[in-house]
Amino acid sequence: MTPPRWNRLAMPNPTTTQLSLGPLLFNWPPERRVDFYRRIADEAPVDTVYVGEVVCAKRLPLAESTLAEVIDRLQRGGKTVVLSTLSLIMDERELNHLKALIDSSDLMIEANDVSAMHLLDGRPHIAGPFINIYNEGTLAFAGRQGAVRAVLTSEVNGHAIAAMARSNTGVTLEVQAFGRLPLALSSRCYHARHHGLHRDGCQFVCGNDPDGLTIETLDGQPFLALNGTQTLSHTVCSLLEQAGALQNMGVSHLRLWPHDVDMPAVATLFRTVLDGRTEPADAAEQLSSFVGFAAFANGFFFAREGHRFVHGPWAE
Repeated sequence: MTPPRWNRLAMPNPTTTQLSLGPLLFNWPPERRVDFYRRIADEAPVDTVYVGEVVCAKRLPLAESTLAEVIDRLQRGGKTVVLSTLSLIMDERELNHLKALIDSSDLMIEANDVSAMHLLDGRPHIAGPFINIYNEGTLAFAGRQGAVRAVLTSEVNGHAIAAMARSNTGVTLEVQAFGRLPLALSSRCYHARHHGLHRDGCQFVCGNDPDGLTIETLDGQPFLALNGTQTLSHTVCSLLEQAGALQNMGVSHLRLWPHDVDMPAVATLFRTVLDGRTEPADAAEQLSSFVGFAAFANGFFFAREGHRFVHGPWAE
């Protein structure tokens, strides 16, 4: 009997922590997307690149207009490409689109909604960061559904990561290590409302903010960031100084979220730290020169408030 076509999609566990580039959360113009991924293919020391629209179904035609070209360019650059699904399925049309995507693709798929996990049941896939996995029991359940890797949600702290890494679930772990963290999703588009528009006639104003729109408190303090229907942290997560600890735990991948900065240079810093070629503190100082739109934070990892930043390594 011929085995299912997706058997060959299961990925082996890496011998060292690899770097991944998450799907682009922001609404960049098509030509900018293509140029960005050309640089990633040629210059960035990342092993896996996630592509596809995960935030807003209205953006799907924009994202998919360059998808084939982007996938081809990344694969020719030696990258493993993973296709990410929408993180919020709201109607039958979006569900049918999800079914068609899963049925037609030979790529590994990142499920960002429980409906995608259901459709992928028994087929090797990746449980994305929009699937809430906080402990070993949920990780084991995802493994029984076919997940070979789980991208942990942003609030998981170092102790929980270490515990899940020690568990015998057969599911490898990916941790979000750089970028604004996805916190929430809504059926409403507050980005459009900010401009006095409705979601149905949003005019894709989210494209005006390539790293998200900063939201302030009533007393003028930066608080969160908007990205269409998505709420992000205002601060930029950086686990660069804790990368070695994550590697020692057995975390298989560190995820870098795309931003309008020199992402190949960001990836290079993480790679040199993981390889022991750069001191973490020196790399962190260099990283600060790349990011100017928000402060760094790593509080969740240290089981503190998410907006906090703690310098130095982590010890269990």
